Amino acid sequence: MPIIVQKYGGSSVSNVRRIKAVAARIVRAKRRDDKVRITGHWW
Repeated sequence: MPIIVQKYGGSSVSNVRRIKAVAARIVRAKRRDDKVRITGHWW
């Protein structure tokens, strides 16, 4: 099982639509049964 590290910040979390898209990518990775680690810079 791979470990997937995803980093989000700046324009990728700049509005609600983009935050929902990030959440969808996280859910897809988790459903593939990967170990998912998220890091972010939110402001």
